[in-house]
Amino acid sequence: MSAALIFFTEKLLEWNQESNTRTMPWKQEKDPYKIWLSEIILQQTRVEQGWPYYERFIQNYPTVSDLAAANEEEVFRLWQGLGYYARCKNMLAAAREITQTYHGRFPDKYEQINALKGIGPYTAAAIASFAFNLPYAVLDGNVFRVLSRFFGIETPIDSTAGKKEFAELAQKLLPKNASAVYNQSIMDFGATVCKPQLPECTSCPLQKKCNAYHQNLVSLLPIKSKKLQVKKRFFNYIIASFEDKVYIRKRINNDIWQNLHEFILIETPAAEDSTQILNSTDFQSIFGKQPFEVARVSKQFKQQLTHQTIHSQFINIEMEQPVEIPGYLLTERSTLDNFAFPKTITTFLQSKTGLLL
Repeated sequence: MSAALIFFTEKLLEWNQESNTRTMPWKQEKDPYKIWLSEIILQQTRVEQGWPYYERFIQNYPTVSDLAAANEEEVFRLWQGLGYYARCKNMLAAAREITQTYHGRFPDKYEQINALKGIGPYTAAAIASFAFNLPYAVLDGNVFRVLSRFFGIETPIDSTAGKKEFAELAQKLLPKNASAVYNQSIMDFGATVCKPQLPECTSCPLQKKCNAYHQNLVSLLPIKSKKLQVKKRFFNYIIASFEDKVYIRKRINNDIWQNLHEFILIETPAAEDSTQILNSTDFQSIFGKQPFEVARVSKQFKQQLTHQTIHSQFINIEMEQPVEIPGYLLTERSTLDNFAFPKTITTFLQSKTGLLL
C-alpha cells in the first residue's frame, strides 16, 4: 500500500476515535435486520428525516419475520412520507425471501445479501461489514466525495469507468480486520467534515495530503457527467363526493407512487384551471352527463421528486348520483386514514382546504 493510502486510512481511523461525535440509533448495531432497515430507509432520505421512521419500523416490526408477515397496506402507511415507494415494496419482498429461503435468518454471505430484492452493492457491503465484519468497502455519496477530493480524481462518479475506479480504490483502503469501523468512519467523515457545501477544510485532518485542497478543486469535485433532467407533470385531482363517500384507487401502473392511493386523476401536459378541467373530454368521459356541483377548488400544491416536479390541484365536486368508474372504489370518507397516499395528497388533506376538515 502506498504512503498516501496508508496516511488516508490511518488519519481517518484516528479522526473517528478522537473526534467523531456523530450519533445515530443504528451505529454500532450488529443485527443485520436493523442495519438493512436503516440502509433502505436512508436511501434518498436525510438522516434527520429517516430516523423516526427507523424507530417506528423497529417498534412495529422488531424482526425480519414480523415484517415479512405484515399487512402490506399497513407497511405502506408506515412508510408514507418517505417517497420512493419502490424501496418499500422491495423491502417487503426481501423480508419474505429471507423468511422463506433462509427461515427468517438474515444471510451472512455477501453474495446472498446482494441477491436480495432492492439490495445493491453498497447496501450489501454495509450489511456485510457492519453485521459480520466482512471485508467489503461501502461506496455511497459521502465516500465518492471524500475519495474524489483527497485523491484528486476527476473521473465522473456516475460513469462506468468512475464506478470501477472508485470501487477498486475503496477496497484498497479498507483495513481487512476493521471494515465496520472504517466504513462507518468514512461515511461519517463525509457527512460532517468533507461536506458537499462548506466543507471544514481548515480543520480537516486529511488536509496535509488532500489533492483537492492544494489544487483549489474542492468545490469542483466530485464530477458527474450526467445533468439531471427534471420533468414537470400536472395532476388534477377530482374529489367526487356522493353522500359521505369519495372515489379513490390504488396506483398500479409502472409509474411513481406505485401501490399508493389517489383520487380521480386527470393529468394534463400543462397547468389548466378548474373550468378547463371540468369541461375537458377526459372529465366528460368519466362522468358523462351526471349533474354535479363544484364545492371548492384548492390552491396549487407542489411536490419535488428527483426527476419530476408534480404540480397538483384538487377540485371537490358533489354528485347527485353515484357513477361506475372503472378502477375506482367508492369509499367512506371516515376510512381514508386506512389508506396510504402520496405526500402531495396528504399535504392537501391536512391543509385548510382539505377534505377531512
